[in-house]
Amino acid sequence: MHIVDGALSTPVLVTGAVVAVGGLALGLRSLTMEKIPAAGVLSATFFVASLVHVPIGPSSVHLIMNGLAGLVLGWAAFPALFVGLLLQAVFFGFGGITVLGVNAVNIALPAVLVFYLCRRGVASASPMVSALWGALGGGLAIVFTTCFVALSLAMSGEEFLPAAQFVFIAHIPVMVVEALITGAAVYLARQVKPELFGVMQAPQGSAS
Repeated sequence: MHIVDGALSTPVLVTGAVVAVGGLALGLRSLTMEKIPAAGVLSATFFVASLVHVPIGPSSVHLIMNGLAGLVLGWAAFPALFVGLLLQAVFFGFGGITVLGVNAVNIALPAVLVFYLCRRGVASASPMVSALWGALGGGLAIVFTTCFVALSLAMSGEEFLPAAQFVFIAHIPVMVVEALITGAAVYLARQVKPELFGVMQAPQGSAS
């Protein structure tokens, strides 16, 4: 899911960098003191999960867990995931520095989209319904990410169209796995630490 240096055209790189700066600004504004511990844990989760690559054909796939990060952090997922990408680029050479902005947008923006699409469902009174919404969010995050990656490649030249198509097909199993993991994580969080999803506390506060 990491696009490497030299693969994208200059306009795509510049656009990605500008959007990433905007996302980071919004994310840092929403990163409250209460969210910092969760942001650190989810950044580390992304960092470790995406280090484990599974070969598929001429390429490889890996988990991202950006759906869970989005459901918990909202816009604050942007800086959390950006830090993980930066460390991977610096220490392991995954992706690259010039393409860091595009990679951040491709991975963090889907997390934010999932937050807006699924947060009300995750805040459901029923933990099982909440888990189903979490699974939907986890799967959707990978769908959005693969679409963004494919779009980034396609906008850089027609020669990347076969690679863009392969990216989506190769990540179908990842969509399923991330949906199951995210759904299970949301269900567990609802049992032991529901305040991770701050919106869940709103009905109790309004009732009192």
